[in-house]
Amino acid sequence: MADVSRASRRARLDTPREARRQLVRRPTYDSDRFGVFAEQFARFMGTAQFLIYMTLFVAAWLLWNVLMPRRLVFDDPPFIALTLMLSLQASYAAPLILLAQNRQEARDRVVAEQDRQADARAHADMEFLAREVASLRMAVGEVATRDFLRSELRSLLSELEERTDVSPEEPGQPEAPAS
Repeated sequence: MADVSRASRRARLDTPREARRQLVRRPTYDSDRFGVFAEQFARFMGTAQFLIYMTLFVAAWLLWNVLMPRRLVFDDPPFIALTLMLSLQASYAAPLILLAQNRQEARDRVVAEQDRQADARAHADMEFLAREVASLRMAVGEVATRDFLRSELRSLLSELEERTDVSPEEPGQPEAPAS
């Protein structure tokens, strides 16, 4: 009976398994520090300085193993040791370069998102300002302009002048002496 309950506990998905003891501890590393190293390595490998160093190294290797006496030669043609070293260097360089590219892509994604948000805010601000300018134009259309006021004042002035010329003199005002 105890075997059945133990087996049923193991079969349940909502019950965590007992922690297993690890025989070999996995190595731990700081992924950010490793990423920075990968970026620096990839950045250096993309320089002319690296290409010059690598060319000098390979040329020295080849010259040494071709021109030196037989007892000092350590890699006979077809230069298997050199090929192995260059393959090893390439096998480590490729993942490091990919890691650096992935980190750069993540940074670019964050920058692109920030740019998109800034563009959206700028677009909203421009729409708001466009609405404000439109409302100001409408309000200015309802405001009397200087030219309109002048024309109205002139017409009122001419009306007043016509009334004073045609209207009888008002009582209580002294008459002007005849000349």
